[in-house]
Amino acid sequence: MFENLSDKLDRAFKVLKGQGHITEINVAESLKDVRKALLDADVNYKIAKQFTDTIKEKALGARVLTAVSPGQLMVKVVHDELALLMGGEKTDINLKGNPAVILIAGLQGSGKTTFSAKLASHIKSKRGKKPLLVACDIYRPAAIEQLKVLGSQIGVEVYSEEDSRDAVKIAKRSLAFAREKGCQVVIIDTAGRLAIDEQMMNEIAALKQALQPQETLFVVDAMTGQDAVNTAKAFNERLDFEGVVLTKLDGDTRGGAALSIKAVVDKPIKFVGIGEKLDAIDVFYPERMADRILGMGDIVSLVERAQEQFSEEEARALQKKLAKNQFNFDDFLSQIRQIKKMGNVKDLMNMIPGAGKALKNVDIDDNAFKNIEAIIYSMTPRERADPNVLNGNRRKRIALGSGTDIQEVNRLIKQFEDTRRMMKSVAGGGAANMMKMMQQNKGRRR
Repeated sequence: MFENLSDKLDRAFKVLKGQGHITEINVAESLKDVRKALLDADVNYKIAKQFTDTIKEKALGARVLTAVSPGQLMVKVVHDELALLMGGEKTDINLKGNPAVILIAGLQGSGKTTFSAKLASHIKSKRGKKPLLVACDIYRPAAIEQLKVLGSQIGVEVYSEEDSRDAVKIAKRSLAFAREKGCQVVIIDTAGRLAIDEQMMNEIAALKQALQPQETLFVVDAMTGQDAVNTAKAFNERLDFEGVVLTKLDGDTRGGAALSIKAVVDKPIKFVGIGEKLDAIDVFYPERMADRILGMGDIVSLVERAQEQFSEEEARALQKKLAKNQFNFDDFLSQIRQIKKMGNVKDLMNMIPGAGKALKNVDIDDNAFKNIEAIIYSMTPRERADPNVLNGNRRKRIALGSGTDIQEVNRLIKQFEDTRRMMKSVAGGGAANMMKMMQQNKGRRR
């Protein structure tokens, strides 16, 4: 995500490194590269020019700050303007209503149905409300069944009428069903088309008119760049939606849609899809995204994800075990599971300042813990509870059972002991060391 843009912006800032002060000449040279980086990221030319003109004005106007180096000053100005370009501050979703109605719109293939399920899961787990999914895509084969499958995976009921071909009537009847079932939020998945057409626009406009939803969210595929922005503009002229959702932001996207869409339609990005799993959805924070684009990481989001998985009670219990040197492979396995729940491993690493750049060419995937888990699962309960009993014969048996070799088993046990010692001496250092261990084991799998 944004890797190419981040690299090019970093090169643009190098023009100012080592310079004694800001001048029109070195700023112009740096901004030429910044503008080219934005255009390469598929940002609209007019927006890119306006963006760099604003940066030039602010950078030259801040020359009096002699305590700040030119390079640092430029990074600060670009960061602030990137955040403003993407909306400035995060915008909450409106869930007021009885029930609150959220209408999901977008082209076919943008990920509307999957996002509808992700949003339902988010509202259920993060907002503590009971959602209802409504299947109003009456054209695409298997669309209703897809929503039902996704709903069952997250424990959310789906309202559908397989024999009806009137999306407005289905949606209206779903509201009465929601009140009967005590659902506080109704999420309506609508039909998409391969391109904008009048029939599609008429139907989604009729749904909005009939339902008067608290939120109409327009879902766009971030990988389509300026096409996504142009589609959003056409929909907004007809629907006047409240917010944008960018899906597939974890893919090979240049970032143009995320950077341009707020400036074009003047509507905030509210959510981003960051993976295929049904919990892979994030509230969009413009400042945090600007941090990540400029290689500053996103520690706040990383801590928030960690807090969702690691309770204070668990942390206290772990601290007691560490103090008594009782931390074992069962505890270690539990920590790995919780880290995996936090999301895509490479995405997590990119949230650590400097780590994304350092690991740019390192292939880290969600199978990075596979060998570690296989080895631990091949241990007996006694071996996991008391690593001191792991003699040579036991290690050979574990290697055979896990499909690894004795060297890998020995390496894991040594790394575990090193991690245990470090965790005991440095509070809270366990997650970082497990990440390090995961990297070292990457590539040794068969």
